Amino acid sequence: MAVTTVLVADDERDITDVCRRYLEREGYTVLVANDGNEALALWEAHHPELVILDLMMPGKSGWEVCTAIRHQEEVPIIMLTARGEESDRILGLTLGADDYLTKPFSPRELVLRARNLLRRSFQHQHNRSPDMKRLESNPYTQQEPEKHFEGLSLFPSQRRVAIQGQDVELTVKEFDLLHWFVRHPGQVFSRGQLLSRVWEMEFEGDTTTVTVHIRRLREKIELQPSTPQFLKTVWGIGYKFEGRPL
Repeated sequence: MAVTTVLVADDERDITDVCRRYLEREGYTVLVANDGNEALALWEAHHPELVILDLMMPGKSGWEVCTAIRHQEEVPIIMLTARGEESDRILGLTLGADDYLTKPFSPRELVLRARNLLRRSFQHQHNRSPDMKRLESNPYTQQEPEKHFEGLSLFPSQRRVAIQGQDVELTVKEFDLLHWFVRHPGQVFSRGQLLSRVWEMEFEGDTTTVTVHIRRLREKIELQPSTPQFLKTVWGIGYKFEGRPL
């Protein structure tokens, strides 16, 4: 069975030591970088299955490393940010991070989020392979029929989305979020509910990641993101999906 490799990049040795210890307990191989240049070099050499990046590092920043990776690959990325730096979190998510944790954070929570992201990512990679029996059971996609709407098609078993007949590249969490909405057309969800049901984490007052993922999804699937056809805002409550079924 292939070993999963995780890259942890942070200039604080205490953080990388704790992350390494907890992730290795889960059976992952952990690569550690102490600055952005080393992180990018390790990623290019090993192409790990998950990247955990501190936003502020010597050399290349976490933003720059995230951007460089996203130009080549859709590997899951978790950003580490200092508490209260909302603008940094928003920028990191906008550049393509799938999730973020604010310092100080629980190592157990990091492991949980890493495990969830890796599960989704592995399914995305292996669903195109004929060997399906090795996959974990996933209620989001297992044996689920295709969903077709006017201008949008979603193929759960392949974790694929097409807009006007053209495939659109989505990150792991972007697909999960859209899939949740498509499975519940017309139903309104608050940001807290989406955190709980899509991110599998409890609502603790900060829903930035949901807001940014909605924005990124609209930029990819809407012809006019400012006046969305599919992902509608319900002011004061949250969001809902609307589409004309075919």
